[in-house]
Amino acid sequence: MIVVRDDETSKLSTRESVMAIGVFDGLHLGHQAVIDMLLHLDGDRASDAVATVVTFDPHPAQVLAPEHAPRLLGTLEQRLEGFEALGIEQVRVVTFDRHLASESASDFIARVLVGELRACQIVVGEDFRFGHDRAGDVALLSAEGQRLGFGVDEAPSFGEPRWSSSAVRETLARGDVEAATSMLGRPFVLRGRVEHGDARGGELGFATANIATEPLQLVPLDGIYAGAARTPDRQWRRAAISIGTRPQFYENGAPLVEVHLPGYEGDLYGASLDVAFLSRLRGEEVFSDVDALVAQIGRDVQQTIEIFKKFSTFTSALLE
Repeated sequence: MIVVRDDETSKLSTRESVMAIGVFDGLHLGHQAVIDMLLHLDGDRASDAVATVVTFDPHPAQVLAPEHAPRLLGTLEQRLEGFEALGIEQVRVVTFDRHLASESASDFIARVLVGELRACQIVVGEDFRFGHDRAGDVALLSAEGQRLGFGVDEAPSFGEPRWSSSAVRETLARGDVEAATSMLGRPFVLRGRVEHGDARGGELGFATANIATEPLQLVPLDGIYAGAARTPDRQWRRAAISIGTRPQFYENGAPLVEVHLPGYEGDLYGASLDVAFLSRLRGEEVFSDVDALVAQIGRDVQQTIEIFKKFSTFTSALLE
C-alpha cells in the first residue's frame, strides 16, 4: 500500500482512483462497509482504478475546536494498517491545518480529488461534510462530479443503533468493551510504548508493563480488564490490564495503564505494545491491606486466563 503525505504527491499512482474520504477513526464496521462498497464498485473505469482512501491528520476538531476534540480510537499508524488489511492500495494523508480549513469544498475537489488523485468514483457517508465552514456535502460533491467527470455513491447508515466513532467512544467511556467489540468488529486495541514505572507490580508478585499512550488517545474507563497483548514476537498473549490511579498506594496518583502478562518473561521496555480489551472485570478498589489486594489480583489474573482461553481463537482471527 502506498501512503502519500502532502509533500510526497509524486508517489501517487497515475491511474484513476476510486476513493472513500473521511477521518475513519477506529475503522468501525460502518467504515468497513464503506470501504467494502468502494472495493466492489461496478464498471470498466472502476475496475481499472486504484482503490484509494483520503484521510486527515490531525483530526479536524483538534484544529477547529481543540477544547471539544474527541479522544482518538487509534493512532494514525493503526488506521493505515487497517486500510491495508481491508485491501486499500493507496492512502492520501491530508494534513488538516488552518490553511486547509479555509479552502472551499470546490477547490479541495479540484486540487486533491481530481488534480492529484484523478477521481473516477467516490464513496462517502450520507452525513459527510468537508471544505470551509463544512459547506461541502454529498449534493455539492455530486454536482462537481457531473462537471468534472466523476461519480458519487452515497453509503447508507450502517448498524442498529448506527455505528459511529462517537458511539464507540461512549461505550469505552463506560467500560463496556464488549459493546465496543460489536461495533468495531474486533476488540478495541490501545497502542503505546512500554516505559519504566515504579516496579510496584513486581513487588506484589505481578510484574506489569507500563504503557505510555499518545496524549489524545482514548483510554477506557478506569478499572481492571481481561485482555490480550501482542508482544514483539507478534504473538497475542493473555493480559490482565489495570487502568487507574492505584488508590491503594496513592491518594492523588497519576493515571496509568498497566499490563500483566501471566507467564511471559521477555523484556518489553521500549517496545510498542498493542493491548486488546476483552472484558471489564471490576472497578478500582481500596482493600483492607496489601494481602487482600494481592489475593484479588490473583483472582483477576485467573479470570483473565479463563476469558482469554475462551476467546483466544475468536480474538486471534479478528486481531490479525
